[in-house]
Formats: sequence, C-alpha cells, structure tokens
Amino acid sequence: MACLLETPIRMSVLSEVTASSRHYVDRLFDPDPQKVLQGVIDMKNAVIGNNKQKANLIVLGAVPRLLYLLQQETSSTELKTECAVVLGSLAMGTENNVKSLLDCHIIPALLQGLLSPDLKFIEACLRCLRTIFTSPVTPEELLYTDATVIPHLMALLSRSRYTQEYICQIFSHCCKGPDHQTILFNHGAVQNIAHLLTSVSYKVRMQALKCFSVLAFENPQVSMTLVNVLVDGELLPQIFVKMLQRDKPIEMQLTSAKCLTYMCRAGAIRTDDNCIVLKLDHDLKHAHELRQAAFKLYASLGANDEDIRKKIIETENMMDRIVTGLSESSVKVRLAAVRCLHSLSRSVQQLRTSFQDHAVWKPLMKVLQNAPDEILVVASSMLCNLLLEFSPSKEPILESGAVELLCGLTQSENPALRVNGIWALMNMAFQAEQKIKADILRSLSTEQLFRLLSDSDLNVLMKTLGLLRNLLSTRPHIDKIMSTHGKQIMQAVTLILEGEHNIEVKEQTLCILANIADGTTAKELIMTNDDILQKIKYYMGHSHVKLQLAAMFCISNLIWNEEEGSQERQDKLRDMGIVDILHKLSQSPDSNLCDKAKTALQQYLA
Repeated sequence: MACLLETPIRMSVLSEVTASSRHYVDRLFDPDPQKVLQGVIDMKNAVIGNNKQKANLIVLGAVPRLLYLLQQETSSTELKTECAVVLGSLAMGTENNVKSLLDCHIIPALLQGLLSPDLKFIEACLRCLRTIFTSPVTPEELLYTDATVIPHLMALLSRSRYTQEYICQIFSHCCKGPDHQTILFNHGAVQNIAHLLTSVSYKVRMQALKCFSVLAFENPQVSMTLVNVLVDGELLPQIFVKMLQRDKPIEMQLTSAKCLTYMCRAGAIRTDDNCIVLKLDHDLKHAHELRQAAFKLYASLGANDEDIRKKIIETENMMDRIVTGLSESSVKVRLAAVRCLHSLSRSVQQLRTSFQDHAVWKPLMKVLQNAPDEILVVASSMLCNLLLEFSPSKEPILESGAVELLCGLTQSENPALRVNGIWALMNMAFQAEQKIKADILRSLSTEQLFRLLSDSDLNVLMKTLGLLRNLLSTRPHIDKIMSTHGKQIMQAVTLILEGEHNIEVKEQTLCILANIADGTTAKELIMTNDDILQKIKYYMGHSHVKLQLAAMFCISNLIWNEEEGSQERQDKLRDMGIVDILHKLSQSPDSNLCDKAKTALQQYLA
C-alpha cells in the first residue's frame, strides 16, 4: 500500500513547484507596463541556469505571452528586448524546450523583430535565433521559407560584431547542402563575410571561417570564387594558410585546413601550390599532434557518457577519420586513435551498429598483428568489447584467426596483455559453440592453462577462471571437455582450493565445480574424488556466505533427483554428513542460503 502514496506525493511537489513559478507568468498580464517589464526582468533572473524553472514556465504558458509582448507595437523597446532575452534563455534548456518554442512559431516572430531600428533588440533576437537554429531539433529549412530573410541578414552583418557573430553562426549551422549553398552564395555571402576574417573579434573570425568551410564543402563554384577574393590586399587562400599557424587556436587551424582541403578537392588550388605545400610540410608533425590531441579528447569525453559517445559517432565522417588513424605512420596518433575507439566501444548500441557498419574489427586486427606493447594493450582491451556475445563483429573476428592471436597474447611478459588475451578468450567462449570452445582449448593448451592458473597477477587468474567457467557451460559441452581434459581441470581446481587465495578466486573455482556437477557424465569426476567432496563440504560450513552459496550449488547439482544415479549420489553425500549441514544451513539468517538449503533438502524427501 505504501507504493500507492508515491503518485500523490509527486503531484503535490509538482503543484508546489508550478505554483511558485505561476506568479512570474501572472505578472506578464499586469495592466501596468512597468510592472510587466519588471516581471520579465525577474523571470530572466529566475531562469538563468535553472532548467526546471524553464520547463515550468513553458508548461504554464509563458512563451505565447512573451511572444505577444515582443510583437506588440505598444510594447517599449526595452520590454521587447527583455522578452527576446528570456526566450533565448528558455531555448538554452532542453531540446523539448526548443520544440515548445518552435510550436509557438517563435522563428517568424523573431525574424519580424529584425526589422526594428533598435540595435540592442536586433542583437537579442539574433542571439535567440542563433540558439534555436543550432539546436538539432530545429529544421534548417525554416531559415529559407521567406525569401526576404537571407538578404536582410546579409544587410545586418554590418551593424555590430554581435550581429556578425550570430548571423555567421546561423549560416554555418543552416547550410546543409548544395541548395542552401546556392542561396547564400547568390545573396553575396562570400563578399559579405570575407572581410570578417580580419575582425578584431576572435569569435567573429571563427564563425566567418566556419561559414566558408560549409560553403566550400563539395562545391566547386564557391571554391573557385574564394581563390580570387581579396581581403585587405591578401588572397583568401593566403589568409587560410596564416590561420594554420601553430600560434592559432586548434579550432581555427582545423577549420582553415578544411577550407583549403575543400578548395584543393574542387581543383581551385593546385595540390603542388607552393604556399600550401610548404606550410603543410612544415606543419606535418604538428598535424599529427593535432590529430593525437583530438583523438585523446574524444576518448576522454566519451569514456563515461553514452550521449557524448553517440554525438561523436554521429558527427559526419568522424568514424572514418578515427579508423583511418589506426594506420597512421605516427605511433602516437595510432595509439590515440585506438584509445578513442576503445572509449567508444563501451557503448552496446554502437557495437551493434556503427562499429559493424565501419568494419572496425578489420583495421584493429591488423594493428594487433604488429604493434608496440602500448598500442597492443589498448587494442586488445578494445577487442574484448568487440567479442561480447551481442557484438556482430564477434563472428568475423573469430574467422580471421583471433583465437591463435589471443592465445599468443596470454604468453606475453606484459601482465596487461596476458589479462586482455585471456579476457577476450573468456568473452569469446561465452555461450559459444562446441567447435569454438575446442579451438580455444587446443590453441591455448592445458600446459598454458595451468601456467595462467598459477599466474602471480590476480587479474590473470580471475579471467582464466572465468574462461574455464564459460567453457564448462551447457551439458554436452561440459561432458565433452571433461572427457578429454577432466583430469587436468580437477587437478587445477584442487590446487586453487588448497592455495592461499582470496574469497573471489575460491568462489569462482567452486562455481566451476558447480558447472562440472551439472554435467551428465562429468559429475562422476567429482563423486569419485573424495578429496574434492571433502573440500565442498568444508566450504559449506565456511564463515563467508559467498563460498557457502557456491558450495551449495555444487551439492544441488549433484543430488538433483530427476537425474540418473541421483539416489546413489544422495546416499554417499548423506554418509558424509552433508544432510546434517543442510539442516543447519536451512536455519541460516541469510535468506538466499536458507532457501538453497531447503531446496536441496527437498531432493532427499522427494
């Protein structure tokens, strides 16, 4: 019944929140213009950095009223400007906020505001338009619906550095294809924006540069025009080359490099043009450093955030660039590219889609064939992710000889490589066919398996036990493997249970025994081994519940009365005192252990 109280409580909290926001909206309807203005200013201060408040005000109907005041002829310019500022702040919230603003037809209202003679109001409208048009939920076509808008925006470029920054940013985000490029080009975008590349404002220069990048992309007409444009006596290509210099911000260097690349591709600049070749040759090492830095940054950004990983992968040509980085001549760039892909491979969704679409496993396998240890460690760690059961890359990786490669890694002197090698094999063996399991055991060899089980590195030991556990799953597989490797496996299990190992290691080992006990014929290897049976009995009475539970699984699988020979096994275990221990465990304060003991006792009563 307590759960039923949750809904009213939430509704009550919501009512309180919206009630606290309502007075902001109510003040917009005050007959006194000064009070309305003060109400809008107070609303502006309340929504800054507060997404909940923004959402509440939208729900309460603030947007239609703000738009009404913004368009009303009787509203003062100050009031209109403040309304545009609040609307811009609301647009900086969530994508749902932007959708709500679009539903209220905010764009036509703001575009109408650009006809005002007041510069501050124009800048506020442009700032809001910039925020809305740079949102992924806003259709770019809304900028081109009215044929008078683009020429008016071109005219506003001369008004201030803010109009220049915002308009260029709008153009660069809303130019998404040849049709848009043609419209902007025909309305004098090249001539109107070119001089902004020498602006004293870095933001203006950067947004102007981005405009040229999107205008020149796969567009020979624009590229051919750019070559001959003069700005303060210098040709545009020379200005772009200057922007490649190392003392310029990385963003500027990369964007100017894009502009020059697009112009070269269009044939507007010869690839042997001295001013470019000399510059690019001089900056080749620096370009490597830039790519390395970019890949490192993407790796860090995507490490723990699924949304950011998605955005990186969905960026145009980004996966192609990262994959190309795997074959770079620079070891540092290759390492950074692998790290970036490893970070992105943490996404289940991307493993199923983008990583398969770009066949990332192919260049990765090449990297693993011959690379320094520092690259091998990251590449093999990434391979572990690509071998998870839901990854479509798993099958082609198996067919490309991954088993031998990974078994080779388990013999490395580098413990990180041994861990990754055995970890990848563990993932490969999970719910695998019998043939794959047999290939793993054959390639690894029982001798190497024993070496790994006695490895001084705890991670290697745990992953090796995990591999054994995955190999010994599914009854026919358990029986098959134990029929050929049973003696060695039982010997290894005995050594670990007798050794000085932590709880987790012994729990994994007992779980392997529980899997063996689930086999049809394999369970006899336990029943005929009194030493192992005594160890299971010992761990049933251990002080740690995890070990007791794992030992209980062994016993349950051995005595299950629906299986052949269960009576004989039950009798033998009763004679060992197992039933007495089960009675004791059925009184355990741990509910899980108690239930398992009671279930096992029922097998004796059935």
